Amino acid sequence: MTTAAANRTGILVLARDFARPFTLLAPWLGFVSAGIAALGTLAPEHARSAAAWIPVLIGSFMAATLNAASNTLNQIYDRDIDALNKPRRPIPSGRSSLRTAWALALVFYAAALVMAWLADPPEGIPGHGSHQCFVIVLIAAFLTWAYSAPPLRTKRWGWGANLTIAIPRGMLLKVAGWSAAVDITGMEPWWVGLVFGLFLLGATTTKDFADIEGDRAGGCRTLPVVLGPERAARITVPFFVLPFLLIPIGAMTGILTGNTWALVALGLGMAAYGVWIGRLMLRDPASLAIDDNHPSWKHMYIMMFVGQIGFAVAYWL
Repeated sequence: MTTAAANRTGILVLARDFARPFTLLAPWLGFVSAGIAALGTLAPEHARSAAAWIPVLIGSFMAATLNAASNTLNQIYDRDIDALNKPRRPIPSGRSSLRTAWALALVFYAAALVMAWLADPPEGIPGHGSHQCFVIVLIAAFLTWAYSAPPLRTKRWGWGANLTIAIPRGMLLKVAGWSAAVDITGMEPWWVGLVFGLFLLGATTTKDFADIEGDRAGGCRTLPVVLGPERAARITVPFFVLPFLLIPIGAMTGILTGNTWALVALGLGMAAYGVWIGRLMLRDPASLAIDDNHPSWKHMYIMMFVGQIGFAVAYWL
């Protein structure tokens, strides 16, 4: 293998490691499922046309790319914390320089913005030409910077950290997905976004339990650092349950226009799943800070996947 080829392979491997591919599935699915649900609100001749689906698919890859950019930026500013918590990551392990990390972050952000501009409903569908997705992604990109970078670096602020994760990765992700299919000036896409935003506002704490030592050393006042594992777990559990009760409320009041009984079943089933996860967390709160990625963290992702797929299905029944 030539030196040039080896360097290219090295960059691709680093891009993969900074992006953390497993974490990209949730935003990809979150966007595409919201777009599919929104397509279900259109007349059949529009909903089934290839032109209507293309912006949704482009936007879904945009969502994954934006998350890769956020992951890379976070590793740049968390390099000292990662040296304690995750020493095998590219920067603390010495596999990547800061210059390379910055180059990859900027490429990811630029690619995401280009795709966001293209994720616009086709002519003849409400929202065409407004580039609402691009505007939402600009806001989301700023929030990913605010989370990781000084002078804001909201990840130091406890609830502020959770909020700057929940808004772009929960609420705005769903609204952006909707905007790639149809106009978002009504209440419906924002109600869907509220469900997932409130869920992540609490559930995102599950990733912080195993990082207490490094976060404390790095001055990040996450909820487990400030409150301890047991109190943080008790505060987190309701966010696995209550947000999903908004789904049947929205369905029964006409805010959500998908299949009513499918949405009711989805909301109640997700809330019941959340109760089970809550019992798992509260059974032994101390283990949350010992296990590297406690099972509740994995179930948070499963809940997102199930909820997102459920919404897409409910709007096509």
